[in-house]
Amino acid sequence: MTKITHITKLAEDIAPGRTSGMRLKENILSFILDIGGMDRTARETMEEKLRHNLGAVDEVDEIKIIQTSEKRPITIIAVGSGKGGVGKSTLSANLAIALKRAGKNVGMVDADIYGPSQPRLLNMEDEKPKAEDKKLIPVMNDFGIPMLSMGQLAKPGQAIAWRGPMAGNALHQLIDAHWGDTDLLIVDLPPGTGDVQLSMVQKHKPDAALIISTPQDLALIDAARAINFFDAAKVPIIGLVENMAGYLCPHCGEVSDPFGKGGAEAAADKMQLPFLGRIPLDMSIRMASDDGTPPALEDGPIGKGFAAIAHKVTTWLDEKNK
Repeated sequence: MTKITHITKLAEDIAPGRTSGMRLKENILSFILDIGGMDRTARETMEEKLRHNLGAVDEVDEIKIIQTSEKRPITIIAVGSGKGGVGKSTLSANLAIALKRAGKNVGMVDADIYGPSQPRLLNMEDEKPKAEDKKLIPVMNDFGIPMLSMGQLAKPGQAIAWRGPMAGNALHQLIDAHWGDTDLLIVDLPPGTGDVQLSMVQKHKPDAALIISTPQDLALIDAARAINFFDAAKVPIIGLVENMAGYLCPHCGEVSDPFGKGGAEAAADKMQLPFLGRIPLDMSIRMASDDGTPPALEDGPIGKGFAAIAHKVTTWLDEKNK
């Protein structure tokens, strides 16, 4: 084994996939270190370990590290609805939890600039992100999911009255952050197909979109608009989820359908899109969400419903990556 081959292997063991361009000339070792997505502490720790171990190699008297901030790829999934009041944010939070439990390095962006909900849903209302190198550092919650939201940056109860460019700039700061080893980013979009959605597809085009709707016709009309929006932007649609699908009365046990039944599944079939599953209208979801303890954390019927949707999402992503 040549000296430079040995050094390259040693560097790869310390910093997998982050070193390249190894060169040893006149006892000076130089190489490129990719620091994309790393915060300062992690970067300094890695540099120190590289210098200590590589500097112990014979014929290496000096080490020059050339840093690059080249970004590591993150798969972005946009969660949209076309209209408000369909439980999109609740489903986004629980989807992130279910994906995390399935082994994904998942992060959450609350892109609903004007009405952020994720800080409450993921129990992060009192946490404020810091910044480094002019970029935000996501806050890690108790569930192991890094998150950024305007709800963490604005004062509690503060009305955010921004025009399109300001909202678009805010979205850019939330997405273009120090996401570390996150490889899957869930973006909870605001209702509709307005400025934030346009900024999203222009600056941070999602790899895929997931559409949420209740079974009622009015919600499905708006969901179709959201689907058309992503189709026009050439963003693949993973599928539709039917939320608030059926209500089981805790007193009499009778099942009713206040928002109709099977509308989203029928719409998915008509538009030749996958139907990912349905989540019922259940008091426990509302109570757990208000308490900041997403029901996807549990293995009960509701948790299994979210887990089944997450499984279909990961299967879709695996097929796409092939």
